[in-house]
Amino acid sequence: MTAKISVIGLGKLGAPMLAVFAHKGFEVIGLDLNPAFVDAINAGQAPVVEPNLQELIDSSRSRIRATLDMREAVLNTDVTFIIVPTPSGSDLFFRNDYVIDALQSIGGALREKQGYHVVVVTSTVMPGSMDGVLRETIEKAAGRKVGEHLGFCYNPEFIALGSVVRDMMNPDMLLIGESDEKAGAFLEAIYRQSTESNPEFQRMSWVNAELCKIAVNTYVTTKISYANMIAEMCDCLNGADADVVTAALGADSRIGKKYIRGAIGYGGPCFPRDNKAFAALGRRLGIRPDIAEATDIINDHQTVRLQNVIQNAAAPGSRVAILGLSYKPNTPVIEESQGLALAAALSDAGYNVSVTDPEAMSSLPAELPARVIRAESAEAAVKDADVSVIMTAWAAYRELPGSLFGKGAKAQTVIDPWRIIRTEELDPSVRYVRLGKGDWMHVERAGMAAE
Repeated sequence: MTAKISVIGLGKLGAPMLAVFAHKGFEVIGLDLNPAFVDAINAGQAPVVEPNLQELIDSSRSRIRATLDMREAVLNTDVTFIIVPTPSGSDLFFRNDYVIDALQSIGGALREKQGYHVVVVTSTVMPGSMDGVLRETIEKAAGRKVGEHLGFCYNPEFIALGSVVRDMMNPDMLLIGESDEKAGAFLEAIYRQSTESNPEFQRMSWVNAELCKIAVNTYVTTKISYANMIAEMCDCLNGADADVVTAALGADSRIGKKYIRGAIGYGGPCFPRDNKAFAALGRRLGIRPDIAEATDIINDHQTVRLQNVIQNAAAPGSRVAILGLSYKPNTPVIEESQGLALAAALSDAGYNVSVTDPEAMSSLPAELPARVIRAESAEAAVKDADVSVIMTAWAAYRELPGSLFGKGAKAQTVIDPWRIIRTEELDPSVRYVRLGKGDWMHVERAGMAAE
């Protein structure tokens, strides 16, 4: 297929999308309102940090360019993808302001263009948006109806920061909410060329696709909270092991292996807000979104759960080292960071906290909560700590020598929700709390009973 593509928005998802399409042979024009992003693309530099993004840009530079001019982007391409933010409003619904602005500019350019053009909304929107304000906006701006000369599709991505490039090229499923058969077939042909996993195509109406997007993420968050609930049960049962239990659960094809590992709560830019939006939609429609609400309650409880373990190990005034602030490995993103939430809670409780992360330190706000300080490395963070907590399962933390903890005269407690520390190297003075495995809680209770 020889379609030319424009991508509106060159942020964490838009830049990888541009690079993947170019890597697969398409000519791509990117647009962003941020001149620094446009200049970076035109200089052959990735505007955001994401694994494999720079390599794809390097290999496809002849097919990539960027602009600040919507007219240039639209008039020189056949299909335009919109991948701009849709922030949550006070009602927890996604706001369409940036999508509407993009559609107005795209429509204005389309007034000068003859022939067929497909506009694809990739940003996550609430059910009813495509067949409501968004369709009305593009039709009014373009001066033509969706149909023979204007395709209009909803095509959200199911990807995760830290693996965006891989996920875009190897999706399980492609979700296409289509205005008509012609538009859906055009978009499917593009993805058949740009993907490597032979994905299943799910083509449907706009509203079904809108609901499916947030329903998928809400189902995944439910699995995460369920696994965390099981892990906490295992904390309290002598001999229980969350990894053994969840591995067996995942072996059942009705459940599946993905996202069924107990550790810490979910965070990031998608899962928390999609789950809340799904519940808010249910309340708006007058139905019972109890499962989504319970998922959030259990997720919020994970910070309390960790804080309780820390308080059992050390009194207020002690120093706690938090290793990991990004919401997942391989990304500097700290949105809805579980590590920062724990640091703030400990600060409020009177603990001194050292925080560190291999990539996310530059993402931290200028002002941290009282009693919270930055540490440049894991070694610096744990040096004077009474308690250390592994909050992000970075590969670098999996490789930390157990001998790092408990050096010198100070005994230390290590709390490991991910169960990744090399325990054979731990000093005998170190108390190792492997969350999700009941032996540590049993020993603790036995000690309390003896007292």
